[in-house]
Amino acid sequence: MNMLYKVCLALLIVGGLNWGLVGILNFDLVAFIFGSGSLLARIVYTLVGVAAVCSIPALFSGSSEDM
Repeated sequence: MNMLYKVCLALLIVGGLNWGLVGILNFDLVAFIFGSGSLLARIVYTLVGVAAVCSIPALFSGSSEDM
C-alpha cells in the first residue's frame, strides 16, 4: 500500500472516530484537544477532508491492491 494512502486511511479513521463521538456522545474530540474553531482544529478537519477526496479512487478500483 502506498504511503500516501496509509496516511489518508489513518486520517479517515481519526475523522470517523471523531464523528462517531459527535454522533453518540455529542463530544468533538478534535475541538476538545485543539480548541473549538482554532486554526489547528481547522487544519485537522481540512486534512481529513483531503484524505477523503484522495480516497475516492479506491472506491471505484477493482481490488484493495490498487490503494
